[in-house]
Amino acid sequence: MAYRSAKNKRRLARFLTYAYMVLLSIIIIYPLLVTASSAFQAGNTTAFKLDFNASWTLDNFRRLFSETPYLTWYKNTLIIALSTMVIQVIVVTLSGYAYSRYRFIGRKGSLKFFLIIQMVPTMAALTAFFVMAFLLGAINSYWFLSALYIGGGIPMNTYLMKGYFDTVPIDLDESAKIDGAGHIRRFWEIILPLVRPMIAVQALWAFMGPFGDYMLAKFLLRSQDAYTVAVGLQTFITDVRNQKVAFFAAGAILIAVPISLLFFLLQKHFVAGLTAGGTKG
Repeated sequence: MAYRSAKNKRRLARFLTYAYMVLLSIIIIYPLLVTASSAFQAGNTTAFKLDFNASWTLDNFRRLFSETPYLTWYKNTLIIALSTMVIQVIVVTLSGYAYSRYRFIGRKGSLKFFLIIQMVPTMAALTAFFVMAFLLGAINSYWFLSALYIGGGIPMNTYLMKGYFDTVPIDLDESAKIDGAGHIRRFWEIILPLVRPMIAVQALWAFMGPFGDYMLAKFLLRSQDAYTVAVGLQTFITDVRNQKVAFFAAGAILIAVPISLLFFLLQKHFVAGLTAGGTKG
């Protein structure tokens, strides 16, 4: 009797687990299907809808490239995303290593300060950012927007990277030091390969940020030719009387292309970093 009761409980737990997974899949996949359906539908689409019976075409993508400055917005976003990713990953990796392996004055205080900074929402600093951009002549400037993305990502990501460095045994550093390895060699050849998974995650997060941010980019980029894709796509649906839903959907789908490519390029590092390196025998 007890065996049958335990078996029924396992079946119920399995059923609830699968039901929960199916529900999450529907929640995630349904908006993607609606967007794809709106992007590939022929004719003038005035609302987002899922219609598999409609005629599908690539004409919306052709018109998106020929009738709108979408390619310019895409190029702008790629420039900002790549620069943000490279600089932020370098800064966060070096600072995380320093906080993990060295003891210096203000170490604990600055880590607490990083956490406090993250509590301040970006909206609260929009006016300050605009004044800074105006004084520096950086309105419509990509370098200033990239600097804000980088600065905004450093505090919390440094804290996360420091925590990941802490999981690497200090014995590796000491063994390499006994063998005569200096600070740079220990960092580059011993420790860095072991934190590749977190570096890959940091790179992906930093790259995705400019593609999804609307508020900050809209506030600082005033010229249409300087827009990012998030700001540019919004212009397609702001006019209630002339909404370009098909263009918006097509442009939204194309945003996923570079992000997906970067994910697949970095995917091997998620596992490779866990198995690389080791203690000296």
